[in-house]
Amino acid sequence: MIRIDQLVLQRGTKVLFDHASVTLNPGERVGLVGANGSGKSTLFALLRGELHADGGEVAIPPSWRVAHVAQETPAVTRSALDYVIDGDTQLRAIEQRIASAQASGDGNAEAEAHTAYADADGYTAASRAEALLLGLGFTLPQIGQPVASFSGGWRMRLNLAQALMCPSDLLLLDEPTNHLDLDAIVWLEDWLARYAGTLVMISHDREFLDAVCNVTVHIEQQQLRRYGGNYTLFETLRLQQMAQQQAAYARQQKQIAHLESFITRFKAKATKARQAQSRVKALEKMERLAPVHAAAGFSFEFREPDSAPNPMMVLEGVDCGYEGEPAVTILHRLTMSIQNGQRIGLLGANGQGKSTLVKTLAGTQPPLSGTMRHGKGLQIGYFAQHQLETLRDHDSPLQHLARLAPDTREQELRDFLGSFNFRGDMATSPIKPFSGGEKARLALALIVWQKPNLLLLDEPTNHLDLDTREALTMALAQFDGTLILVSHDRHLLRATTDQFLLVAGGTLSPFDGDLDDYRDWLLQQAAAKRASATAAKGGGAGDGGQAPDVAGSAQNRRDQRRAEADERQRLAQLRKPLAKELEQVEKRMAVLQQAKQQIDAFLADEASYSEASKAALLETLKRQGEVEGELGELEERWLGLQEQIEQLV
Repeated sequence: MIRIDQLVLQRGTKVLFDHASVTLNPGERVGLVGANGSGKSTLFALLRGELHADGGEVAIPPSWRVAHVAQETPAVTRSALDYVIDGDTQLRAIEQRIASAQASGDGNAEAEAHTAYADADGYTAASRAEALLLGLGFTLPQIGQPVASFSGGWRMRLNLAQALMCPSDLLLLDEPTNHLDLDAIVWLEDWLARYAGTLVMISHDREFLDAVCNVTVHIEQQQLRRYGGNYTLFETLRLQQMAQQQAAYARQQKQIAHLESFITRFKAKATKARQAQSRVKALEKMERLAPVHAAAGFSFEFREPDSAPNPMMVLEGVDCGYEGEPAVTILHRLTMSIQNGQRIGLLGANGQGKSTLVKTLAGTQPPLSGTMRHGKGLQIGYFAQHQLETLRDHDSPLQHLARLAPDTREQELRDFLGSFNFRGDMATSPIKPFSGGEKARLALALIVWQKPNLLLLDEPTNHLDLDTREALTMALAQFDGTLILVSHDRHLLRATTDQFLLVAGGTLSPFDGDLDDYRDWLLQQAAAKRASATAAKGGGAGDGGQAPDVAGSAQNRRDQRRAEADERQRLAQLRKPLAKELEQVEKRMAVLQQAKQQIDAFLADEASYSEASKAALLETLKRQGEVEGELGELEERWLGLQEQIEQLV
């Protein structure tokens, strides 16, 4: 197991961990979450042995092999396949032993090395590495290409494949989905579900965390807090804990106020002096609870568009691609009408033309042929996949916004930037040292300012943390205009779009199903791809020629959803009278709570104990008993109703 005990670590003047402890068991799949800068990547460096703690202990079994994704990729001429096999360093070492034994003519050593090679599954290494590369989106011709020929994003995929190739007891993945499209993410989920070792993963993709992890470790206030379950369950449990902590704090504040009131009133009275002194001691010994300090979540909203043309845009016989000699056509003869209020998610593998289509719609890439007509008053808000590269590093957020609105008062611009958390000096500082997430937030702010009625978003979440992704999701869900979205974040797609178009085979077609259907289809496609690759190498025919039964899968899911909807309706009917009674109970409890506060205030007043108030005091004490008795009964009924309702959820 991994044991972190009383960990203390400080980076510069910032304390990241203050006597933090957690234990991770073998075989657990752990999601490591926390605010940016809380120490997630630093903890990974500790687990890799690249950093040493200032205090405490980080203990990993010495026999464990640790794999992680390298952040740098050398521009070598080795093929992608060989580079991935290099991830199995033990296998490469055995190959060196074989070569050395052959060179020296040591037959015994060579035989032993060949046995070790077989034990290490060396004879299947090439096919295993090939399967990893195909799963991560590489094609068969690309597998033989040199590493130096790939772009940065594809090199990161090579590093991920290399880490997966390494036989490991502990696998550390830091944002593994950042350079992957949805197809590769689905494949990686499936692969990690079969991984036998211990996995610790940092990710800002909540659906990926939900699908892969069965334990969540949250870094908060320099502590490590372990929660059983995936990210969604962690959120639920954490909210419950925060509510319980706040309730306990409120109860203690009332108790403290009561003790202090007693001490103040009776410390000078001889008959009560001893009791007052005992309450002073109780107050001193009391372990004070802290109130809940929940970080204020970031949120924003899109400004209401000035107009709503319908249709927004019409394409007739449009070819999308790249000009040149010769021109490269990616999508052929597209004819479509984009209507006001549509919320479209674009699906399809990398290279099929999703970004090309969005660029063409945005007008940053002209169509190769055909006609495009814009509705009157069309205002496009475009977030490109490499949007951050369009920002000017030496300009401040205020300067970026002022270029869009040169006639707007500076205070108005500052107020707007403040709503995106660019306040004070941050609004006037050059953005060069900003994090990727902060720059992405600025890019979103610039789009929002322009009041678009058509949003074209190409991978807008690449640099966003979980809180900002959730803010974007909420803002898009309330956006009044038309949305076309490309994203590998399934939570964002599910929450903000209501129809899907599949970009594949040079065309655009409706996808009849939801994201679960698309996941099933992708896995079938991946299986067909592997079978095709095996057949191409002469390894026997596969069943890759069969078309996946997308329609059948979608129909099954629709039937299942219909049955689930019927069951939800039945349960809702049963909950309705219980919920109505619960509401009545809560209203009565609120009245009694108010009465109790008035009684407590009367009894806390010294004047209530005078001879003139004797009758009122007796009446109040009688009323106190009645109120507390009824409150007790109502609280018991309230708990019973809550339990019945929960059983019907």
